[in-house]
Amino acid sequence: MSAIGTLNEGSLHAALKAHYARPGDAFEVPHEGFVIDIVRDAGGPAELFIEIQTGSFRAMGRKLDRLLEAHRIKLVYPVALRTVLERDGRRRASPKKGSVYSLFDELVSIPTLLDHPSLELDLVSVEVTKHQVPDPRARRGRGGWRTVDRQLDAIVDVWCFTDMVDVWRLVTGELPDRFTTAHLAGAAGVDRGRAQQMAYCFNAANLIDQVGRTRDGKIYRVTL
Repeated sequence: MSAIGTLNEGSLHAALKAHYARPGDAFEVPHEGFVIDIVRDAGGPAELFIEIQTGSFRAMGRKLDRLLEAHRIKLVYPVALRTVLERDGRRRASPKKGSVYSLFDELVSIPTLLDHPSLELDLVSVEVTKHQVPDPRARRGRGGWRTVDRQLDAIVDVWCFTDMVDVWRLVTGELPDRFTTAHLAGAAGVDRGRAQQMAYCFNAANLIDQVGRTRDGKIYRVTL
């Protein structure tokens, strides 16, 4: 299929697919029981599968395990820096804001995701509008509103990661030789909970080792 199809995808997914598309790409290509969003240079030496993932990484586990055996894959993951909620024709800004560090919300489920040499990840910082409708069955905390679509308003930035060493570069500050997640939080400019996610992922990727424990928590050292 050479034209950009939509299947049952949402507006955000479709907009990102259109953004990544190039002349000659094939779209929604059936392959080994899966459907690939974009196939570039199909069958050629530079063949690349591009997958737009607006949901959980965990949901892609089986697909990635199967396809990475023989194909290069670029995984495109959007994170909303700013979200506008549209309800009954009225718009307001959501207090929830993402950042590049939101990546760790997903990496904790597959911390070795970027270990594979055939996988690369683009984290796309975006601004979106969520279109919501009343729904009394909506989960508590959502105020009785259900999101029916997400619309891309702007692409702000793209962060490209080819391995966990690239992800480690998000830690821009200095760390002592022996450090806790409190030190890591300060070095990355994040809260302690996020730093704990980061430490878990970096430890799984063998970039840091746990070397002890104190009342303040686990003690790590950098190994890369």
